Amino acid sequence: MLSLKAYNNAPFLLDATMKYLLNFLVLVLVLLGCKNESKLTFEPQTISNEACLNCPEITIQIPKALDKTKIAETINTAIEEEIISLLLYDDELEVSTVQDALVSFKNGYLELQKLYSDETTKWEASIQGEITYEDKNLLTIVLNTYLFTGGAHGYTSKQFLNFEKSKAAEIDNSELFSNQADFRMYAESIFRKREQIPRGESINSTGFMFENDSFHLPENIGFTEKGLTLLYNPYEVASFADGTIELVLPHTEVKKYLKQKPKS
Repeated sequence: MLSLKAYNNAPFLLDATMKYLLNFLVLVLVLLGCKNESKLTFEPQTISNEACLNCPEITIQIPKALDKTKIAETINTAIEEEIISLLLYDDELEVSTVQDALVSFKNGYLELQKLYSDETTKWEASIQGEITYEDKNLLTIVLNTYLFTGGAHGYTSKQFLNFEKSKAAEIDNSELFSNQADFRMYAESIFRKREQIPRGESINSTGFMFENDSFHLPENIGFTEKGLTLLYNPYEVASFADGTIELVLPHTEVKKYLKQKPKS
């Protein structure tokens, strides 16, 4: 049975418990806020061309940075420039925006229709962007692209865009490494092991097509949660049938080679 003293103290005990729980909840929210305060704010953006009988099919879905900061502006500009370079087909059209690029792509298709009126297959362009890595100073976005402009098949590719937040700048591949030559040697050793290319044999001895028979890093290098990805698009070092070739190197193994070190 609850004693009179305990009964009289019950409201105090309940108040103390509630105060403790509220303080604990506030602490958790503060910690979560501190953990995420370095994250940028994005919203999905969808861009498509007008639907018409004689129009190519274009669909673009990309993350758009919303923060009113220099790094957000840099990210959005870099994505826009990459999309423009992918869709640019009409050399006579001055292209400075994504909308201009859509018109350029359409003009390229219509010009083909004039030359080959019996060509009925529509051109297609699909660009899907996503964030693959972000910490307090690094951000990586990949653009997954499919282009069909006639022929036997379309072309699938990926483009990595890396950014250094503190400098509000896009990072060139050469700027990722403290010593690019050492990293290239390391990457080649891992590549040879994975592809079962014997040491001492030509890098192309098993069917690859590296220029000058010499291993080189790919044009696309980017951070993901799993590690640093080296990505060779179709035709870059192998045939189209071999598809995209990716080599994922864990963060713990590549940190010593990196100038820009990821922090999970």
